[in-house]
Amino acid sequence: MIRQRLEDERRRTTQRLATLRGDYRGFVDASRDTNADDEHDPEGTTIAFEREQVGALVRQAEQHLADVDAALDRVAAGTYGVCTVCGERIPDERLEARPTALTHVACAGSALPPG
Repeated sequence: MIRQRLEDERRRTTQRLATLRGDYRGFVDASRDTNADDEHDPEGTTIAFEREQVGALVRQAEQHLADVDAALDRVAAGTYGVCTVCGERIPDERLEARPTALTHVACAGSALPPG
């Protein structure tokens, strides 16, 4: 059941990523094909701003896809649902809310890189 859920999430994320990449290419092409000085456009946001916004969404989707793939690898290895910090079982409720979770809530803070 978890494998199917992760594969469905992978499929949705891959589709979203394809759409976002298409949008990003559109912004890049629009900025290349125009001579307009959109940096000083009083009408609103610039093409550059929108391009960066979509670029950030692309990077987030790419990271989520990598997280889903890593979760699928853990399923295959038989380690899915085991906290990578303490080795205890991650509660089903957490995995339901966040299927790519590497840790249970108590260890989540210690799993973060120093900031």
